Amino acid sequence: MTPDLLLPELTARAVRMAHTRTPACPCAATRTLAHRPDATVVRHADTVAKAHPPDSDPAELTLRLAAAARRPDVFLAPLGPTPALLHGRLVTFWPYGTPVDPDDPDAAPWEAAATLLARLHRTPLTGATAGLPVMRGPAKAALAVARLRAAGDTPAAVPVLRAWAALPPWARAEAPLPDATALCHGDLHLGQLVRLPDGSWRLIDVDDLGVGVPAWDLARPAAWFACGLLPAQEWARFLDAYRAAGGPAVPAGADPWAVLDVPARALTVQTAARMIGRAVGERRPLDEVEQSVVDACARMAALPPGEHHESGK
Repeated sequence: MTPDLLLPELTARAVRMAHTRTPACPCAATRTLAHRPDATVVRHADTVAKAHPPDSDPAELTLRLAAAARRPDVFLAPLGPTPALLHGRLVTFWPYGTPVDPDDPDAAPWEAAATLLARLHRTPLTGATAGLPVMRGPAKAALAVARLRAAGDTPAAVPVLRAWAALPPWARAEAPLPDATALCHGDLHLGQLVRLPDGSWRLIDVDDLGVGVPAWDLARPAAWFACGLLPAQEWARFLDAYRAAGGPAVPAGADPWAVLDVPARALTVQTAARMIGRAVGERRPLDEVEQSVVDACARMAALPPGEHHESGK
């Protein structure tokens, strides 16, 4: 199905599901929350419909939905146990939650995000979760680098690719994950949190959920801090809350960078690769933030993994 046909049909599905859940639906205008090649998301009233990436595996997505449904204290619970099929795309339905306000950074729910991650990482890997696929974090980083290479020669890519080459094979999705012992989100950032009517927060997006290395879920805020994009106070709030909630990736008293260094480097490379690709596609130079992430990759390439710092600069 072409994207032009996908959006109206997905919208119609969202409306029908909303009316099933709420017969007295106020029928406000349906909103398109995202419309990209890898995901289309629409909302009608209190119901959200999502068309997942074209290469999504139905069996794996079903397992991920079940894992989210078993942890309603961590994830927004799906409205059905299995995905629907819409002209070759898998579709799931969810209740609506209020996203983090990107224009109010002081209200960012760092403590809530950290606490939810700690709960997720402490989920026992019993028979119900043992069949889950591997967390897709490293695979997504590798895809971003592959797209950077395909975008053509650009000077900004040189330090990024050098930093990528210095990472261990598992961080480049070229070898199995070491000590993959926890249930992980796989793509944690503030856009993956929503607030419920009672004021509590939940994680969303199960596309990358799986068994993996819990440090990966802390790597994006760690990378932002190391690049100077996240203030030290906010990083400390996040890390302290994770430790206080018993998060296993970084136990209290341990050096966080001993476990966060490699995943944070991989997320820095992934972020830089995406930023360069966006700038190339828009035929413009890198902006200040984008250049700062590329500069961080240059510093990483000169400092082997394991020789980390926590300056936030």
